[in-house]
Amino acid sequence: MTTGTLILILVSVTLSAVAQIAFKFGVTAAGGQGNGGGPAAGLIGALLTPGVLGGLALYGLGTLLWLTALGRVEVSQAYPFVGLGFVLTAVLGAMLFGDTLSAQRLFGILLVIGGIVLVARS
Repeated sequence: MTTGTLILILVSVTLSAVAQIAFKFGVTAAGGQGNGGGPAAGLIGALLTPGVLGGLALYGLGTLLWLTALGRVEVSQAYPFVGLGFVLTAVLGAMLFGDTLSAQRLFGILLVIGGIVLVARS
């Protein structure tokens, strides 16, 4: 795998992780508005928040980059990097939302990173 392809994969995965954080901001903002129109109105309200719209845009861009990366490397070599999305969202969730990073979660994150390193070196 070339350095350029690795960077493409890492940017794609990062955009997807940041999209999850944007979604969380969006649905949290929508929940705080107190929509009285029921679940459908709440869903529409959440979809129209800047966080959710921004998250969708980030996912779209990340998908385009991912498709480019898949055109360059074997899917079995690229796909394990998706696991970094779990790592990034866990860390960002802890930093931005106060999500819990227990010892068990941290150990799981280390296992994911170890697996990605093994696949990247193959």
